[in-house]
Amino acid sequence: MGGSGSTRRVTFEADENENITVVKGVRLSDSVIDRMKEPSSPSGRQHRGSGAVNDEELKKRIAEELALERARRESEAQKRRLKQEQMYVRDEFGKLLERERISSNEHLTRAILRERAATEEERQKAQRLAKQVEEKERELKKHDAYYKEQLARLEERSAQFYKVTTEQYKKAADEVSARFR
Repeated sequence: MGGSGSTRRVTFEADENENITVVKGVRLSDSVIDRMKEPSSPSGRQHRGSGAVNDEELKKRIAEELALERARRESEAQKRRLKQEQMYVRDEFGKLLERERISSNEHLTRAILRERAATEEERQKAQRLAKQVEEKERELKKHDAYYKEQLARLEERSAQFYKVTTEQYKKAADEVSARFR
């Protein structure tokens, strides 16, 4: 379109409300609009309604249409940017959640390892104490056996001493009784 000799034709006309119908997605420069308004233009102008539309009003309507189109495109661009930002925020939030999950897993793993180490330490301490108790019991049994043996010897000696003493007493009593009869 424009000065390149395009064979494509674009026409526009005023509708009942004197609005301009513009083909969607087509931008027209002022020079193209001027050429379209000229009576010798190959596309010509078709009028409906009350009469011709003056140049200023036509430019104003086209400018309004272009402004509306620009606003629509900007709105779509903003929507795309918003979606991109939302995706970025969602991705960042996902990454943050992943880092938090990894961090909490690391903390949990460390806590579990600490607990396992403490449990293992307690188990080893309990084993050491159990061995010490067993050693003390063996030592006490040895002492008990030793003292029982000593007691048995003392009782045996005491019994022998009693027997000897009793025999000597009887002998002395018999001698005293034989002497004083």
